[in-house]
Formats: sequence, C-alpha cells, structure tokens
Amino acid sequence: MDNTIVTTERKNHSDSIQLAQHAADTLNLQLVMRHHESLEELREKYKATNVLVARQGKYVLVTPEGELFFHPNMSQLRIKNIRMGDEDHMIRAMDLREGMSVLDCTLGFGADSIVASFVTGQGGSVVGLEASPIISFITGEGMKSFLATNYELHSAIKRVRVINADYNLYLKELPDSSVDVVYFDPMFRHPLMDSHNINPLRSVADHRPLEPEAVKEAMRVARCRVVMKENSRSKEFSRLGFSDISGGKHSKVHYGIIHI
Repeated sequence: MDNTIVTTERKNHSDSIQLAQHAADTLNLQLVMRHHESLEELREKYKATNVLVARQGKYVLVTPEGELFFHPNMSQLRIKNIRMGDEDHMIRAMDLREGMSVLDCTLGFGADSIVASFVTGQGGSVVGLEASPIISFITGEGMKSFLATNYELHSAIKRVRVINADYNLYLKELPDSSVDVVYFDPMFRHPLMDSHNINPLRSVADHRPLEPEAVKEAMRVARCRVVMKENSRSKEFSRLGFSDISGGKHSKVHYGIIHI
C-alpha cells in the first residue's frame, strides 16, 4: 500500500483529522494534511495512486477508477426481499438457516456476509476474512460506525466479525468441522465488466485465484458445505471440483457447492 496516502476533507475538521490519524496509524500509511489542495494535486505531489480520505465520519478510498466506501448496498435490498419471502440464490446454495455459522473467506465490502448474518440471526455467527488491509479496514470501520434505520439490518451488520487475514493461512489454523459453511467469492477469472460498483475495487483487491489446496482445507473445516461464487460461464467450478451448480437460469452469477 506504499502508493496510498491518507488525508482529510478540505476543511480539516478535528474529527476528520482524528479519523485520518487513526487510519494512518493502523495501516502504517503517510498522513498528509489537505491545506485546500485537490486530491489530484495530492496524488501528483506525493506520487500516490490512491487516497484514503476521512470524510464526514467515514472513510472513502479514492482510486483512479472511482470511490470505494462501506455501505450495505445490495445487502439491504436482498434482506428486504428475503423478508418478503423471495429466494436468495446465495442463501439457497449455502442451505443457510438460523443458528448456523459461516466463514466468508473473501469479505470485500461485506454484502454477502451481512445477508448471511441476517439469516443466521442472533444465535449464528459470521466471520469475514479480507486479505487486503485497506479493504478490511474500510469495511470493518464502516460496519462499526454505520447506523441503519432498520433494526434487523443494523443488527446483521454489527454481528459480522471482520478479520484482516489470508484465507490460505487462516483455514489451516482452524479445527476440523468447526464451521457450518465456508464461502468463497474470489475476483472472477472472467470479470463482469458491466458491474460498475466493482470496478474501483479491482485496483486494491486480492486477484489471486482460488486454489485446490484452499478448497481442500475448506472441506476439512466445513461441517455442511463449501460454496463458491463465480461467473456463470466460469471453468473454475470444474477446475476446483464444484460439480453441483446453483443459480438463476438467466443470472450471470452462479454458485458452486461441495456437500460435506
């Protein structure tokens, strides 16, 4: 992350300065005072690709492809649909129910983990691993501070435990059959480029493909299922041994399932 700097909004409010300092200390990044300079001026001055901005009580990562910040986004709509009785393809693939535990190995900005947390409820647990320190930081801090007007959404967000970790290493430390569902949503080998909200994420995300060894570890750790999300036309399902494929008939995204 040596090509990322931390700064504040233009007005340099004391709260923003404290937020920026917290980010710089946590991520070991350079803190740059704004002094009314534009972000482009700061990029040029400090030879930075990305700028993490402490702005109005939250963190926004400004990349050449756009802005990244935590927001429930589609998880909010998905939870609403589930409450109305609609089927969620991920939840069906996981065969997820109240009280179950989920290890989300590729947290990103947390939408899938939030939906899983809503379904598993107070008696369940959802742990989200994120290999990218800056994505893990933005998501974790965002979940802590986000105030949802809907109590069920608010509770679901607060129950997600965010850990900055590489799943390849983390899985090896877990006991056998210690989690109900292990879930992977790696960066697609053949990206859906019309997913504009994902495009800014590409510059800071972990692009390593999921490997058979990690799937093997996931099968050891999972009690019920290992699930992977991918492009519906992806050959990753067959390469990694996901023979049971679930998803909408016309959906661009499908879920591979390994039953334990």
